[in-house]
Amino acid sequence: MSRPLDRFFLAREARPAKQAKPAKRPTTRKRPVVSSVTRLRALLIGIAVIFSMAAGRAVQVQAIDADTVAAEAASQITVTRDLPAFRGELTDRNGEVLAFTEDTVWVIADPLAIMTNGKLSPDQMTDKDRQVAAAAPQQLAQLLATRLGGSVDGYLPKLTKAGSRYQILVKQVPAAVFRELNQAVSDAGLLGLFKESHPTRRYPNKTLAANVLGFVNEAGDGGGGLELVLNSQLAGKDGKEIYENSPNGKIPLGTNVLQPAVNGLDYQLTIDAGLQWEVQQILGDRVRKTDANSGMAIVMNVKTGEVLALANYPTFDANTPGDADAKDLQNRAVTTPYTPGSVQKALTFAALLDQGLVRADDVVKVPGKIKSGDKYVSDAWDHGTLTLLARGVLAKSSNVGTIELARKSTKQALHDYYVSFGLGQKTGIGLPGESKGVLPPADMPDYSRDGLAFGGSAVSVTLIQQAAAVAGIANGGVYNPPRLLKSRALADGTSENLLTGEPRRVVSEQTSAEVVSMMEAMVQHTRAHTFDIPGYRTGAKTGTSQKLDPKTGKSTGLVTSTIGVGPVEDPQIVAYVVIDHPRRGSSGQSVAGPAYRDIMALALARYGVPQSTGKVPKLPIEP
Repeated sequence: MSRPLDRFFLAREARPAKQAKPAKRPTTRKRPVVSSVTRLRALLIGIAVIFSMAAGRAVQVQAIDADTVAAEAASQITVTRDLPAFRGELTDRNGEVLAFTEDTVWVIADPLAIMTNGKLSPDQMTDKDRQVAAAAPQQLAQLLATRLGGSVDGYLPKLTKAGSRYQILVKQVPAAVFRELNQAVSDAGLLGLFKESHPTRRYPNKTLAANVLGFVNEAGDGGGGLELVLNSQLAGKDGKEIYENSPNGKIPLGTNVLQPAVNGLDYQLTIDAGLQWEVQQILGDRVRKTDANSGMAIVMNVKTGEVLALANYPTFDANTPGDADAKDLQNRAVTTPYTPGSVQKALTFAALLDQGLVRADDVVKVPGKIKSGDKYVSDAWDHGTLTLLARGVLAKSSNVGTIELARKSTKQALHDYYVSFGLGQKTGIGLPGESKGVLPPADMPDYSRDGLAFGGSAVSVTLIQQAAAVAGIANGGVYNPPRLLKSRALADGTSENLLTGEPRRVVSEQTSAEVVSMMEAMVQHTRAHTFDIPGYRTGAKTGTSQKLDPKTGKSTGLVTSTIGVGPVEDPQIVAYVVIDHPRRGSSGQSVAGPAYRDIMALALARYGVPQSTGKVPKLPIEP
């Protein structure tokens, strides 16, 4: 068989010969004669020049640019791989995991490798490569749909994207699932899939304590709650591995530098997950039944200041914070101060009792109204002049009677007591955005002193402030800073106790017992026995306040609340519920009261607090 050029010359020979043209006359100019010796000398000189240039380049590469060339070569085979640190866990007081980090990856496609069966250039492909590459996208799409979900048609456009070498297919795939997928791809003789490590923060109980835990953002950093405050300790430190690679994998005796990742620290919270879940259900149900804007609730250990439950409603799923309303991501219990209403009277009476200015059985004349500044203050119910015991002033929540008694104290003394109770300052609970509320200065006007005494607009508090203050009064007069962090696990395997913070005495033991007894009187004399808990003697105080528009000064709704302690013989638990802007119901007793009662009963039973024994004393409120 003739070669192509052979066929070409054979074809030319077969053509008919053309008629020869007449020869041109030679010109009179003669061409110079060049001898063969001259030609040979020129050829040898040219060869010498070429060889000298090659030698010079070799010298440059091997000697002058040796380091540069070596670096370029090394860069082509050196691989740097990030080793992500795993974020520390958050657990409840009993060790139940509230937040953890799962080893997940992004599944990435290299369409060019897929379409060329790894050759990366069509010119390098064999017939077999073309055959494999033609079927590869469909086969890979089928494996992806089977292993990761989704549809074949959904994957194909990314697997076949012309000119691309990086297409994200699926995010947050568990590493174990990817290993199975990768093995299936390998078994099928396919190429073009790889992974990137992107650990995913998981909250297995979704909305449970979400406003306490917070969340992480897309970069993996804390975006709210404890996740934000403890971010540097939880995050740890990423590591790095640098090694030499070849088409067959890591070079065993090549350069290998390893900087191990340092995982974040694990933290144990004071929160009781079981109690937290129940409190959230009770609170959410009450907010919905009263058609309120929102609600907050807390349960604290009186003896230690540990927060056992801290609930917000509405709340959010910490796994998907982007789906929530921005205002629901905060923890209102620390960020949103409000006028406390008559709950404040428990603090006022503690200050007055501790100064020896008032006793529970003192007789108090309570007029129907009292002038304060250029206005008059009255009670929630119309009445003429009443004769009550001081205990009755608190039990019936008389604004007028409280002002009458508070005027026995100097403003400086009252102010100092409120400061010792923690008002006007941050508690240091350890949650972001904590507000210090508003406490008038010691040289406040008289009308501000009056409003402060009964919980009017002169003062604003956060739920955590008010709960900690009442807990301190009930704890034999010793205030413990509220605490959310119980311990953390250190790198050496030991545990560090985080229940720190200096307790301080705020009132005497006698004052503590008297205030708790006065709160029990309110429970005894409440209509419909709203706060009765079978088997336990408890004390409570309700609050109702107006929300005022800062521009107009007009009311825009109510804030209702109930706080209580139990059992009164030896207080163990403080529970506090605040309902914002209810549209069904208008008092702390009717709106927040039922939720408070259910939460207090639940906490007492859950912690096995012994029931009250002995005869229940009668606590009169009138002479």
